[in-house]
Amino acid sequence: MSITEINFDGLIGPSHNYAGLSLGNLASSRNAGAASYPRAAALQGIEKMRGNIRLGLRQGIFLPQWRPDGEWLAQLGTDISHAEPHIRAAAMSASSMWAANAATVSPASDTQDGRTHLTVANLVTMPHRSHEWPQTLRQLRIAFSDDRAFAVHAPIPAPFGDEGAANHMRLSDRHDLPGVEVFVYGQSGGPFPARQHVEASKAVARRHGLSPDRTLFVQQSEQAIAAGAFHNDVVAVANERVLFTHEHAFADKDAFYARLRQVMPSVEIVEVPASAISLADAITSYLFNAQLVTLPDGAMALILPTEARETPAVWHWLEQMVAGNGPIRRLVPVDVRQSMANGGGPACLRLRIVADPNNIDPRFLVDEPKLDEIAGIVSNYWPETIVPDDLGDTRLIARIEQSWLTLVDHLQLSGDLIP
Repeated sequence: MSITEINFDGLIGPSHNYAGLSLGNLASSRNAGAASYPRAAALQGIEKMRGNIRLGLRQGIFLPQWRPDGEWLAQLGTDISHAEPHIRAAAMSASSMWAANAATVSPASDTQDGRTHLTVANLVTMPHRSHEWPQTLRQLRIAFSDDRAFAVHAPIPAPFGDEGAANHMRLSDRHDLPGVEVFVYGQSGGPFPARQHVEASKAVARRHGLSPDRTLFVQQSEQAIAAGAFHNDVVAVANERVLFTHEHAFADKDAFYARLRQVMPSVEIVEVPASAISLADAITSYLFNAQLVTLPDGAMALILPTEARETPAVWHWLEQMVAGNGPIRRLVPVDVRQSMANGGGPACLRLRIVADPNNIDPRFLVDEPKLDEIAGIVSNYWPETIVPDDLGDTRLIARIEQSWLTLVDHLQLSGDLIP
């Protein structure tokens, strides 16, 4: 058995557009109505995955969902031709690309039955995301079908909102050793909704069979949510023994830090003070929406958006951090501007799973040659540009559908995924 960390990225789908559907996501609201570039977006995501492989990391992929979601529209008594504009936009949303919201994952070393547990997120707070989970669950149950190694759970029932790994962190001395799982929930966000309900987090922990002594439930600060940190992964990220966080990420950081140090004495907390980087700069640059990873040589790297490099206060602080003797030793900027413009950085695009790759359906694992093949399909089939007013155009819809069918057929998944 070879337990390792695998980053599963969501491939950005051919219906990628900026309809401004996500209340509390400042980038989404700011770019509402702008032209999107689905082909460029998907190629940027593929290049990010390629970069991870070249760093020596294992890489997986989740596929875009079938759009428009006709089944959801039928439940609403309409179809894509007759739906109101906001319903049509929700049915065409490509937001499943943000794999951090696909599920919450607890590795086998943390669970009572010694299997890796995944609970698909219900995403009930936002209408355009609330209908994602059936197709997400279908992919998860194919990719992780070995029930000796995995348990894949249906979503937590409404009304308890669950946003998946974006509000969950895991710390351990090593990926394959028992860890401490941290569930971050919201209670209030001023003008914006708090998307993660504490009861959803507690239910996931119970389902996964986690030890109560090594499971923490922590409230996200109202200040962070009100500033635009709609998920915890916009203000904090963890990897192995390191917690990298903004000073204002948590409602009661002192109590959280004390409890974390009690259950995991080896933890290293790297806190960025608000006096150095404001919440506004942290959220605009998506500094914390980075992949904090352990490289093959044991050093830790921060894979972060190029926007962080372009924000002077952020980059200056990061360079000082790397120059010191802290645990994070390398900065790796990546260009995911199309995703960023809709409010999702490098960490939003990936779901981290610690498992034996031999237990995973190989169709969901990628190397550079396979990414080359996928990039070829994207270049030939994905629309070049979309504006929200185009979403009802039958020619565009036909192209989006054909793009998806070509991809799943190439990956030999059409028999499993075609609705």
